[in-house]
Amino acid sequence: MDGGKRKRSVGGVQQPEAQQKMVKDKKMKDIPEVVTLKKEIGLLSACTIIIGNIIGSGIFISPKGVLEHSGSVGLALLVWVSGGGIAALGSLCYAELGVTIPKSGGDYSYVTEIFGGLIGFLLLWSAVLIMYPTTLAVIALTFSNYVLQPVFPNCIPPHLATRMLSTVCILFLTWVNCASVRLATRIQDIFTVGKLMALGLIIVVGLVQICKGNYESLTPHKAFDFFKSPSVGEIALAFLQASFAFSGWNFLNYVTEEVVEPRRNLPRAIYISIPLVTFTYTLTNIAYFSSMSPEELLASNAVAVTFGEKLLGMFSTIMPISVALSTFGGINGYLFTSSRLCFSGAREGHLPGLLAMIHFKKCTPIPALLVSCTASIVILNIGETHNLINYVSFINYLSYGVTIAGLLYYRWKKPNLYRPIKVNLLVPVTYLLLWVCLLGFSLHSEPVVCGVGLVIMLTGVPVYFLGVHWKEKPQCIYDFIEWATNLGQRLFFVVFPQVDPIVIATSPTEWTDKSSASNASAGF
Repeated sequence: MDGGKRKRSVGGVQQPEAQQKMVKDKKMKDIPEVVTLKKEIGLLSACTIIIGNIIGSGIFISPKGVLEHSGSVGLALLVWVSGGGIAALGSLCYAELGVTIPKSGGDYSYVTEIFGGLIGFLLLWSAVLIMYPTTLAVIALTFSNYVLQPVFPNCIPPHLATRMLSTVCILFLTWVNCASVRLATRIQDIFTVGKLMALGLIIVVGLVQICKGNYESLTPHKAFDFFKSPSVGEIALAFLQASFAFSGWNFLNYVTEEVVEPRRNLPRAIYISIPLVTFTYTLTNIAYFSSMSPEELLASNAVAVTFGEKLLGMFSTIMPISVALSTFGGINGYLFTSSRLCFSGAREGHLPGLLAMIHFKKCTPIPALLVSCTASIVILNIGETHNLINYVSFINYLSYGVTIAGLLYYRWKKPNLYRPIKVNLLVPVTYLLLWVCLLGFSLHSEPVVCGVGLVIMLTGVPVYFLGVHWKEKPQCIYDFIEWATNLGQRLFFVVFPQVDPIVIATSPTEWTDKSSASNASAGF
């Protein structure tokens, strides 16, 4: 964050002499000709990144929070379906942004491109400081709770044991992501299939129960039998809980530059994944309610385990194992994508330059991965799960709204910009209207939770002006940054990624404003 000396380095190129010095003792045959992020994410892997990031711990945690705030089974199911609809609207907008501004970094890159550095930095700051580390911590804690549940069947697993297992899991998957992009995406593919199989088991068992006539809680007169009368603010909080379970629908946009043919595969992956997840979530909740009363679900700390104990008998241990595998894949997906956010932020000059470097041989952003890992481990011991979900959901929704508002502003600012996908204006407008309502009611119902989220985001303002905007820092600061960067390069064997000349030669030229191009050719 040496705003004065370091400018944007989208194609920042390490000096050849420095790279040769770093690798002079290595086997040159193992070193790629061009040190850059590799395009190894095809359509299948793109779908599994979206599905794998959405289906993490949310569907196993959020049903309790959604039901608690909704006050009835029927309204809770409507919230789940509506949550999927809202995610679908948002994903359509992100599909347009992703192919119009084909850069990794998701929300952050789009907002920085559209609104400038400060707004982009605030999104980056809140995401790096709390949003993604907290989500990783919640998923890791869910993983450890489900793994340890069979070991401690009659009590809650010990606090220390869950934290230690969560830490080991995060460290192991960080090592995997540092070692190989291909290995990380293969793990994502395998565990995404495992997640769908786990939820498929719940759905099949639930449908069997319904066929046997056990669907009293789902009949209209019982489904809308409110055990409490929810306020509008409570319903908004129910949507925030559901949004946590759907969070991750925009994560493929964080790795756009590693997607094969992103202008084709990015929107296809979104169109396949979001409806599939919404359908799966709705059937999973129907399955829960087919065998558990609202009181049982609210009393459970592990909904899927309670479901398995009631219906699977001696095979009930399958359920915690399946959920653990699901959350394990979720941790891998969040590490993979959140590290790319740090990488993109550093590349724009908003974070230390070391985070924009990749391993000279493995081509993985090791410093950014280590930052994501460290932040997640630190936050493991902070806060209670449901409170953390509320903080994260509020900041998530705030980021989504700002980004989609940017889409409308960009349409007005650059009307002639080539857009391979151009959604109907009703899509972003509808999303923003729902966004304003949900955030407004949430702020009214939980002012402390929402206020803390806003304060966390706004603490980035002085950091931005001191770290990025301030151009004339004392020389000693620049000397320290240079020393720390050189030390990091020696420790991790990382360099700035190069621009692949083949990519430059074959990259599409449509990412330009046609009106600007015509003016330039006319000599204006």
